[in-house]
Amino acid sequence: MASRMQVRPASPMTEVDHPIAVKSAQDVFEEAMRSYQRGDMAEAARLIGNVLTIDPAHSASILLLGLIAARGGRYDLAVELIGRATGLRPDHPEYHYEIAVAFHREGRPQWAITHYGRALALDPLCARAHNNLGRILHDQGQFDAAASHFGKALSIQPDCAEFHYNVGIALAAQNNIDEAVIHYHRAIALKPDYADAHHNLASALETAGKPDEALAHYQRALALHPGHAEAHNNSGNILKEHGRFKEALAHYDRSLAIQPGFAQAHYNRAEIRTFVPGDPDLAVLEALADDSKTPPVTALHVHFALAKALEDTGNFARSFEHLRIANGLKRDLVRYDEARIDDLFRDIARIFDRELLEGLHGAGDPSSVPVFILGMPRSGSSLIEQILASHPQIQGGGERTDLEAAAATVLSSNDKGVKYPACIPTLSNVTIRRLGAAYISRLPAQSADILRITDKLPGNFLHIGLIRAILPNARIIHTMRDPLDTCISCYSKLFSSGVNFSYDLGELGRYYRRYRELMNHWRSVLAPDAILDVSYEDVVDDLEGEARRMIDYCGLPWDDRCLSFHTSKRRVATASSVQVRKPLFGSSRQRWRRYQDGLDPLFAGLGISRPASAALAAAS
Repeated sequence: MASRMQVRPASPMTEVDHPIAVKSAQDVFEEAMRSYQRGDMAEAARLIGNVLTIDPAHSASILLLGLIAARGGRYDLAVELIGRATGLRPDHPEYHYEIAVAFHREGRPQWAITHYGRALALDPLCARAHNNLGRILHDQGQFDAAASHFGKALSIQPDCAEFHYNVGIALAAQNNIDEAVIHYHRAIALKPDYADAHHNLASALETAGKPDEALAHYQRALALHPGHAEAHNNSGNILKEHGRFKEALAHYDRSLAIQPGFAQAHYNRAEIRTFVPGDPDLAVLEALADDSKTPPVTALHVHFALAKALEDTGNFARSFEHLRIANGLKRDLVRYDEARIDDLFRDIARIFDRELLEGLHGAGDPSSVPVFILGMPRSGSSLIEQILASHPQIQGGGERTDLEAAAATVLSSNDKGVKYPACIPTLSNVTIRRLGAAYISRLPAQSADILRITDKLPGNFLHIGLIRAILPNARIIHTMRDPLDTCISCYSKLFSSGVNFSYDLGELGRYYRRYRELMNHWRSVLAPDAILDVSYEDVVDDLEGEARRMIDYCGLPWDDRCLSFHTSKRRVATASSVQVRKPLFGSSRQRWRRYQDGLDPLFAGLGISRPASAALAAAS
């Protein structure tokens, strides 16, 4: 909430202007101010009434009456009164500031922006105006402009915890996580009991891949503010990723006890529990789903949760209906340019031909540390990584963005000005090696016993040609699964980011078809041993045989711990964090048949008629 500025009394009138009345009005106003400051709004309003009887144009009194209305939540009246005061004193920055606050609270941000701007034009050093204007701009998604105003507020008052906190929010929105962490720490140093700063610091640390530090700050936020529903929910998420499901469930339950309509907590909780017919939580989710006032960004979490709950109970028709609603709501909120994706797939296949790849052979960094696990999302990559990471010489790296980050760092210095992938044929062998070295430099530090680190970002299948060029000794494991089961699994998940092709069945099917065509291209231009194909179904049928094949491909001796992958305590921060904690099971096979009556757009996108799944899998 914006803080209140001290209101200065209006300038006294001259003796020509009834000095006795003016003195009386000013005295009464000052008494009203004292009542306001000690929280006695009724007495302050009564005294202001006396002032305005004496001097109807006493602007400071009209302003104070507006502030009293705002204290009572009557922002429409506050806007009217403060507007009258501002009209009497248009050159006074504090009046513009206060009416901006009133407009902001009334839900009229554009008017608030106008008056914050006028306040700043009259007083550029009004730190609170910069701060509050930054908040509005941030809410509108104007992160650069918001960061500028937050920064100006901080430069005026460098020891204000709130300003450091808001700068941290702006930096996090710009994905400048390291700098955001610095400002959150500074806010906490200035105000140790700042629960929201501990919470946001935890969120930033989680994004930075420091879950243990993040959990500690979530817990500190809860110690300071036990009713912090978001901190309970986010603590549950980290505990879930570590396989501590009982503790996670307790945090989700607490979060919902505090905020029963907290849709994200309902969704996260649904992921780690099994619903049964007549489950009372079903009624709760159905009531939330039926609430027409729920905004789409919230409603979609409820519909995804309800779809999962109904599937647990065997009500597949209703489950699919809620999946359809949830995905439709999400699709409206994401940007997905299918034509641009088409162009990207075509450009990659055209540029990375056999001649180019043979010409670049051996040019890259010689490291044999990376093991890329890639393919379509929900095709078994988390399971494969969990099996591999159970080997004492393999470190699970999770879904890393190092490949694109390394490429961006090196290619930004390329003076040819040609974008990826068109730039690749123009690069020298020296630059190719620099790309590989840049990737290796970004991998996490490892002990001497670790010989391999996995990178399981599924979308790296787009960059197999680049990987082979810049890291010729890296291993590439391509995970495969029945195409229809893969697609319906994507369609049933709310991804934390990316995967924007998965929220429309037609787009999902067409994306899968492009992926399959690109994988066929890689097989046609690379050596047979360049990629190891691993089928999810084969792993389920013959865990040891497939695990031994993968470990052998990685150039390591066999270790029986790979067979007890589900007991590993390592963090799994993907949509499969629950499944990889369980022994292998085959119940997800042919899952698509539960929903086949609604899958015609998917069949069309894949370019098939309603198939026998086994035949389709063979075609992939």
